[in-house]
Amino acid sequence: GSEEGLLGLAVHPRFPEDPRVFLYWSAARPRRSVIASFEATPQQIDLTSEQVILEIDQPYGNHNGGHLAFGPEGHLYVGLGDGGSGGDPAGHGQRPLTLLGSMLRLDVDGARPYGIPADNPFAQGGAGRPEVWAWGLRNPWRFAFDPVTGWLWAGDVGQSRFEEVTFVRRGGNHGWNVWEGRHCYKAETCPEASLVPALWDYPRKQGQSITGGVVYRGRAFPELTGAFLAADFASGRLWAL
Repeated sequence: GSEEGLLGLAVHPRFPEDPRVFLYWSAARPRRSVIASFEATPQQIDLTSEQVILEIDQPYGNHNGGHLAFGPEGHLYVGLGDGGSGGDPAGHGQRPLTLLGSMLRLDVDGARPYGIPADNPFAQGGAGRPEVWAWGLRNPWRFAFDPVTGWLWAGDVGQSRFEEVTFVRRGGNHGWNVWEGRHCYKAETCPEASLVPALWDYPRKQGQSITGGVVYRGRAFPELTGAFLAADFASGRLWAL
């Protein structure tokens, strides 16, 4: 499918002392997402060293998410879409008892294949899976940490009206499929108290698939310092927030 394949790669923050790289890809029969580690040198990945960390059943071929990144504290973050079709028919986004529609946070230096960080929202069980860091996401297929503040920024692809930029918070319900961007998705009014609104959204007339992005901390363009850079896959537009 057009949203399947090799979707994420993250190098361990202590590489090459810790020689592991982490990959996320789509597999078939049954359709699923696979997260695995491999040992590597700076030149080559050793494919015989594969250690599967997590497999997630995928009901459809779209909205697989798939980006991987290490946070400033050294844990591995995994972006997962709602599992696909359109409109989140199974309601995964609002059910943190499923891994779909969520941002996961894994301790890959603890127990194997992974441990649960003690400060994950559902680390002790309860209303969500212990791997879940935040939920209510539609397809956060690209995200990044600000290297100065440590804040987690994501581009969350919209359904049919709005694309959004999300500041992903610990234990945050980011709204999908109640909200699309900063707007109600189905109803005329929708609850606000328990949902984290998008930081910014734009209508489909400006683009149809947000790709976001990075916080700029370089020196070449001081006017962009601290700005989150996002682009749109369909329109080619580029924004700095």
